[in-house]
Amino acid sequence: METYLDIALIITSVVLIISVILQSKGAGLGGLTGADTGGFFTARRGVEKTLFRLTMVLSVIFVLLSIATVIVAG
Repeated sequence: METYLDIALIITSVVLIISVILQSKGAGLGGLTGADTGGFFTARRGVEKTLFRLTMVLSVIFVLLSIATVIVAG
């Protein structure tokens, strides 16, 4: 059981990292490092909204899997 939880945690974390990187608004590596791109706030619509929701769901799954792994390994 612990092995399956570890594999699920690794997969979830990789997909979560990818979804956060895809949300980066900046061009090139400047957006990945957190550099200010001089942009302004806009409402999330379409793909941005879906990606934001996916990131939130993945983060909740990640936290739940982490807690489950600690409980099982405990």
